Amino acid sequence: EKEILKEADAEVNLKSPKQVGALLFEKLGLPVIKKTKTGASTDSSVLEKLASMDLSPIPGKILKYREVDKLLSTYVRAIPKLMNPETQCIHTHFLQHVAQTGRLSSESPNLQNIPIRTENGRLLRKGFLPTPGHVLVGADYSQVELRILAHLSRDPVMVEAFENDRDIHSETAAEVFDIQKGKVTREERSFAKAINFGLMYGQTSFGLSQTLGISRGEARDYITRYFSKFYKVKSFLDSLVEDCEKTGYSLTMAGRKRFISDINSTNRQVKSFAQRMAINSPIQGTAADIIKQAMINIDSRLRNEKLKSKMILQVHDELIFNVPKVEEKTMLGLVKEEMENAVRLSVPLKVDIHSAENWYDLK
Repeated sequence: EKEILKEADAEVNLKSPKQVGALLFEKLGLPVIKKTKTGASTDSSVLEKLASMDLSPIPGKILKYREVDKLLSTYVRAIPKLMNPETQCIHTHFLQHVAQTGRLSSESPNLQNIPIRTENGRLLRKGFLPTPGHVLVGADYSQVELRILAHLSRDPVMVEAFENDRDIHSETAAEVFDIQKGKVTREERSFAKAINFGLMYGQTSFGLSQTLGISRGEARDYITRYFSKFYKVKSFLDSLVEDCEKTGYSLTMAGRKRFISDINSTNRQVKSFAQRMAINSPIQGTAADIIKQAMINIDSRLRNEKLKSKMILQVHDELIFNVPKVEEKTMLGLVKEEMENAVRLSVPLKVDIHSAENWYDLK
């Protein structure tokens, strides 16, 4: 904060969008990128654009300030206050009825949204420790939603890639961009990853163009090439929308329904959103069902084998355990076995599992 104020040579409340706007667009004379009803926008997308233009170091520093300020107020100062005085531990509350896809959600504190995209955010995880004499064991499903998509769609290219334990994003890049499998660049793999996950969430060419920073025409070409290579994925995703239009609900592999009343709306925008839910819900909902089944099976094993390890956290496709050091080896085998065998798919379920002295090191 002091650095920004010194460089700007002005007294500015960095938490006031109005004062930040005055600094950027009046005092520094930077170009207005986006306008709102109240004036020039100073949201993160605007600051990122200004920072990339390299006209002043201040937009980039304001972004960093906002990130650190949010981490401090939302996590560093808030979470220790929620520690249970008797156990000296943080106990989150899991809710089964909030997320419509069937996933568990977490509150007071929400430990599922501890940041992971930025290094400063990830560093928070160093503060989450096991109880004395224990280690943390973390296990997460590798690309579980894409594996579910391969299983449900029976797409031969996708199924074959997973059966042979090949990198699905590199495989997609090779297919879509028509290049040799061993010559896929990091950028091409990154593009393919965005396409894989985007289409699974019903993303349009406009959405993909925004994500990848390319023209809508290029995005449309990528989608066309993707569906020509993974042709069974296209027919499967279309069938999800058609089935939902007939029944009014989407269905997970386990038979759990999610009612989507807007699927037959005459409002194009409302219907489009409902179609995306009809595509995403059976896949994400099935992933939620699978990890819940794994949790039930693991809990049963812990009881039957009289182990003292505790399942303490679920973050979407990941489970974290507080494990006495003497049970570490046992748990690494037990958890992997139960998660990979929670259901039988036509492609293997793969689990990455590690142990560490804190949450940050569970990589």
